[in-house]
Amino acid sequence: MAGYFELVDGPNDGYRIALRDGEGELVAMSTTFATKQSAVRGISALREIAGTALVKDRSHGRWTPSLERQAHHLHLFHQPAWRKRETRSVVGH
Repeated sequence: MAGYFELVDGPNDGYRIALRDGEGELVAMSTTFATKQSAVRGISALREIAGTALVKDRSHGRWTPSLERQAHHLHLFHQPAWRKRETRSVVGH
């Protein structure tokens, strides 16, 4: 299920980044960027950060080892399509 970034108009003539899943459902919305160029740089930063980011639970519920294992499992087995292609190409050589 490949998702995509979408540049959308933001408040005060700014731009925002919408992250949508493969079915077009909104997953996340960024803060407002002043220029389109800064929003594009934001997409680049998001791509880099999201691939290696840790999960920090700041919710009112407790983070348990079980939840940590679930997050790790999802990361390992639900890789983005580009990552699966990359893995296959390395294994094939």
